[in-house]
Amino acid sequence: MNRRLLLRGLMLMAGFVLAGLVMSRYLNTAWIDTHVRGQAWGGLAYVAVGALFIGAGLSRQFVSFLGGYAFGFMPGAVYALLASALGCMLAFGFGRLAGRRLLRPRLAGRIRRVDRFIHDNPFSMTLLIRLLPVGWNLMVNLAAGVSSVRPAPFFLGSAIGYIPQTVVFALLGSGMTLQPVLRTTLSIVLFIISGALGIYLYRRYRRGRTLDESLDRELGA
Repeated sequence: MNRRLLLRGLMLMAGFVLAGLVMSRYLNTAWIDTHVRGQAWGGLAYVAVGALFIGAGLSRQFVSFLGGYAFGFMPGAVYALLASALGCMLAFGFGRLAGRRLLRPRLAGRIRRVDRFIHDNPFSMTLLIRLLPVGWNLMVNLAAGVSSVRPAPFFLGSAIGYIPQTVVFALLGSGMTLQPVLRTTLSIVLFIISGALGIYLYRRYRRGRTLDESLDRELGA
């Protein structure tokens, strides 16, 4: 993996760990145990609020981290994936239904690039984008919404492509309360593997298309 991308990802993870340590120290974990974990409304509230924040541009990795912290690894990953997918739909829907007049003049170049990159193979090309270890979530969602990309394959490719990093950061969040050294170490290893895989697949299967020239230079594509 590109060293700069690796360093950026590890710094992101370190920031989340620091946030988790602060939460573990200052939040009332008994309240979380009583009112959030194991409560149906707690999961629903997390998904709803997480989707709104992701749709507005909050890092889906951080939402996944919080899911792992609040609900444990597997439930947190499932809730986070739902929130990420719904957030993707919200941003896409805003671009498609309400944002074309507002966004098209401001994002014209990026909209064209996203449209060219995704249009012919929306599922597979969207999957490639989502597997990359870089923060393109909101911009891609908005640009795809404004463009002529078909919604269903875009949503499906996004949801599947979200899985690796959702798992990584939910595992990292769960490590704040259980097996912190093991889970943090495993999260870092999985992040490196998933990031390297995403870059390899992007280089191999982008078929000469360019999503962003600076991104291609950074990835060595």
